Amino acid sequence: MTAQASFSTLEVVQLEVGLLQNFCEVIGCPQTKRAALVDPAFEVDRLLAAASERGWTVDTILLTHTHDDHVAGLDEAFSETGATLRCHPAEVEVASAFVDRAKIVPVADGEDVAIGDGRMRAVYAPGHTPGCVCWYGPEAKALITGDVLFVGSCGGVSYPGSDPAAMVHTLQRKLGSLPEETRVYPGHDYGKTPTSTLMWEFVNNPALLADTLEAFCAYKKVPVPN
Repeated sequence: MTAQASFSTLEVVQLEVGLLQNFCEVIGCPQTKRAALVDPAFEVDRLLAAASERGWTVDTILLTHTHDDHVAGLDEAFSETGATLRCHPAEVEVASAFVDRAKIVPVADGEDVAIGDGRMRAVYAPGHTPGCVCWYGPEAKALITGDVLFVGSCGGVSYPGSDPAAMVHTLQRKLGSLPEETRVYPGHDYGKTPTSTLMWEFVNNPALLADTLEAFCAYKKVPVPN
């Protein structure tokens, strides 16, 4: 018989930081007290204080992507914790301006990253940028979406490297394959509520209701790619 791995359910703490309505997360394993920061953009002291209040030690940093408003505090977070950084290979070059390159470990699509006895799974999610990653906790049924998916909308597809067709595939196929009860933790507080569920988004979010490339481009007011 093959032994089945047993994973702990992680706790997700969401904080709004900075002046751009950013959401950042502290993810902790209650059993081991190990923790991760996601997209430490602003007010890193508050993120670390949230971990400290729970007795957690941050040893991992997870990035969804490396736009400025998601990495502005990355150097401070690394300096304070020495944590290992996990991001998509396409984001390593930018991240290495903030973090010792030796502490950056690229992540593959579907790869599980240990947070104590728990795990967060990398879901490759291009469209907003070529290297976007959403982070999915299978036990916690939590999905940290960065700028891929907001409550009631989605990230832009007019940036350098953006790809509307890839975004449609990400939203419909990659996120659509996850359990509908999965709780969504977006990268910005742009919706009516701080979090939602994938079921709510697929019923109410116009970015997900626009389920063809043509409909999605019309919704985002961008040309349909050739």
